[in-house]
Amino acid sequence: MSATNPLLVAALAVGALAVPFPAQAEASPELKAEVIAAVEAQRKDIQVMVDTVFAFAEPGFQEVRTSEYLSGILEQNGFTIERGVAGIPTAFTASWSHGSGGPKIALGSDIDGLLGLSQMPGVPEITPIIEGAPGHGEGHNSGMPLMIAAALAAKKVMEAHDIDGTLMLWPGVAEELLATKAYYVRAGMFDGVDASIFAHVSNALTTGYGNLGLNGMISVEYTFHGKPAHAAGMPWDGRSALDAVTAMDVLWNMRREHLQTTQRSHSIVTNGGNQPNIVPETASAWYFFRDNTFANVRTLYETGNTIADAAALGTGTTVTRRVRGYAAPNFGNKPLAEAAYANMEAVGMPAWTEGDQTFARRVQEANELRVAPLAAEVGPLSSPELRGGANFGASDDIGDVMWTVPTITIGYPANIPNVIYHHQTAAMAMATPIAHKGVEVGAKAAAMTVLDIATTPELVTDAWTYFNEVQAAEDTYDPLLAAEDMPTIEMNKKLMDELRPEMKPYYYDPSRFDSYLDQLGVDYTAGD
Repeated sequence: MSATNPLLVAALAVGALAVPFPAQAEASPELKAEVIAAVEAQRKDIQVMVDTVFAFAEPGFQEVRTSEYLSGILEQNGFTIERGVAGIPTAFTASWSHGSGGPKIALGSDIDGLLGLSQMPGVPEITPIIEGAPGHGEGHNSGMPLMIAAALAAKKVMEAHDIDGTLMLWPGVAEELLATKAYYVRAGMFDGVDASIFAHVSNALTTGYGNLGLNGMISVEYTFHGKPAHAAGMPWDGRSALDAVTAMDVLWNMRREHLQTTQRSHSIVTNGGNQPNIVPETASAWYFFRDNTFANVRTLYETGNTIADAAALGTGTTVTRRVRGYAAPNFGNKPLAEAAYANMEAVGMPAWTEGDQTFARRVQEANELRVAPLAAEVGPLSSPELRGGANFGASDDIGDVMWTVPTITIGYPANIPNVIYHHQTAAMAMATPIAHKGVEVGAKAAAMTVLDIATTPELVTDAWTYFNEVQAAEDTYDPLLAAEDMPTIEMNKKLMDELRPEMKPYYYDPSRFDSYLDQLGVDYTAGD
């Protein structure tokens, strides 16, 4: 995520805004006991799903096997699948309805991996499965298994007790590129949705509301166009596009001193030319511009465009730009968060074994991370008051959904404290019992909250009142997508066409092995 990680964990790990809403009505204890049992009955299925998606390890826009696998499970369980939504091949919706009324509840989580972060699970040292291949160095292999388990459990209870409602599951594609959810919203995916629950991996069981302190962002690639020439014999006949990329970098860094302290901006050169003795005809740089309000993100984008134009003018080149993605600031819904938090307290944390705690400590010690045990208690409800206006720098494009329909993010304890996200350490536990147990408790909390929404109309009413009267009073949804901006679905394709044949022998085979650790020959408890 771009958004997450320790940052999202921090944003979701504290306190409570004083907005006068009544205590939420909720589903009966008997219904919740049934849905908990229905999640527990899927314990083996959870492990298989988590391990299978971990082994696929597909990066943004190339989650081909992951999408087919997850949507296939839902289809086999009575959900109607729409594939390729919003013009994105690996995106889908999976819908199931009971009765003719009731609320429509959206359940989502991300599915993409990260480039170059292949990692053996259950091994505390950096050990790629395949050198240079992608991996789940954020834990996105776990969220959709959680939502599927929660949805199937809620479906079972809703059918048994004739509870009306619609469940719609959807995957976050290319979240690490912050590249799709604004397109989902633009395509109308959330039209008619009454409430939305999102899940993201954490080392805690928590949720929050209000401004979560996560920045909005626009992702844009600038391509400069010059004139090629012999770089030694006739350089005066050339106009270097790479010079323009360099000039933009220098100018942006000069401007940085005069930007708001809340902004974050960073870039890479995606094309620097062909070879040194040819003046580069084209060169490109890819920028992320982040800040804490819609207006500030727009200002950064306009500033970047001005600087790009100036760099082109100064180097005798021209420039075009392509928006690659967008993410709105995050804003969680208070009534939904309070309902979910009550369920988290009822579920509690996993029963960690000595082996789980030992492995967590081994990962921390081997990678010089701060040593802390797996959490034993549910963290506090996160609120603007306890966050104190903190800005955590990172982004998550669930924000676009949050500004479209009342939404919360549930953090679930499937990872180890103090690992580095977007790094191999964040993958080490993600196909181990730590991840499996964390997903199970998260699925219970999510399924219980689904029942709260489905059985208590006042919860939906209160959620929309907060959305319209509190959230809308703070800001207005202002995405920076132009009509011609389209998802960059070609990204990572060439890389995965090359790597998939090498990765395929390492896909998890649950018909032969009890777990992915067994298949890889990893002793999770070694060193106990």
